[in-house]
Amino acid sequence: MIKYLFVIGVIWAIYYFFIKKKPNIDRYDYKQKQKKKTIHSNDMVKCASCGIYCEIDECILNSKKHYCSNECATQ
Repeated sequence: MIKYLFVIGVIWAIYYFFIKKKPNIDRYDYKQKQKKKTIHSNDMVKCASCGIYCEIDECILNSKKHYCSNECATQ
C-alpha cells in the first residue's frame, strides 16, 4: 500500500513540476493596457466628409472631427 502511495506521489510531483504549464505573468504587460494612444505627426486620419486619408498635421479639426480641406469642413 505504501509503495502505491509513493509511486502516485512521484508521478504527481513529476506532473506538477515538469508537465503542468504555469501562467507567465511577465508576458502580460499591465502598463501597456493603461497607456493612452499617442498621436504622431505623420499618423493618417480619415476625413469625416469624403473619407480620404491624410496626415494629421495637414488636417483641419472642426467639432472634434478631422477634415482634409476647408471645402469638406464647410459641407
